[in-house]
Amino acid sequence: MSNRFSPPADAQARRAVAPVICYPTETLPRPELKLYHRAREGATKVTEVIVPAREAAVFQVAAGQFFRISSIEGAQVGDLNLWNQNDIAERFYSGKTRALHGTHVTTGERLWSNLPHMRPMATIIADTLEWYGIDSYGGSVHDVIGTRCDPYTGNLLSTDHYHHCCHSNLTRALADHLGLSLPEAELHVHDVLNVFMCTGFTRDTGQYFMKASPVRPGDYLEFFAEIDLLGALSACPGGDCSSEHSSDEAACFPLLIEVFAPATAALAGWKAPARNAYDGSHGR
Repeated sequence: MSNRFSPPADAQARRAVAPVICYPTETLPRPELKLYHRAREGATKVTEVIVPAREAAVFQVAAGQFFRISSIEGAQVGDLNLWNQNDIAERFYSGKTRALHGTHVTTGERLWSNLPHMRPMATIIADTLEWYGIDSYGGSVHDVIGTRCDPYTGNLLSTDHYHHCCHSNLTRALADHLGLSLPEAELHVHDVLNVFMCTGFTRDTGQYFMKASPVRPGDYLEFFAEIDLLGALSACPGGDCSSEHSSDEAACFPLLIEVFAPATAALAGWKAPARNAYDGSHGR
């Protein structure tokens, strides 16, 4: 698209204005990582779930437990949804997580829930890919900018009807777990944490890009559950997302979810975070 308007005389000066961080996090409550790590050392595995390639699976984690998502057979990314196990109206809010922590998350950062709850749902306590940082393309790992591959966008772009994209995978898994119809379950599927996915925005057009994930078997992302969680993870049909997604062409692999329970009293004094303290009056 051509630019119909010429730049003003002070265009460079306007571009040179320094940015301001929208949400400074100096006053944000900090996770007790030392406590979490000590509790994790004595934790024992209580369950595991294998997520088949191009499918999704549901898992549950009690508040105060840990869960780990691992690559086990080949480079594979996963799309993660989280809900409050006791009230699925409370769910992961990728947009506010992005606003607080940035486009990608790693150790010490948290996954926040939607309004009006607005509290930490899970804290990342270990990330074997934290070494990756930000590459020369502006790419990094574990993003909260992608929305999940879905059949509606696929149909819009190619008129295809592909049913093993992450949105549909998550919908089927949640419907089966909760005994909901597909239309009922679909309303609860939401924007994801793209586990292991390497993404960013192009510098010239600002478009969302993906590239081959650096994940290898043995890599993992581990969380502390701040509240009782219901989770669903889709093993994306894009595999390592090096070429395309939402197709049967990419090499895809399963993912492993493990849940660990700490020893009794290992979290002495810890309390699950309360709902956001805003009074809800909205000025009335």
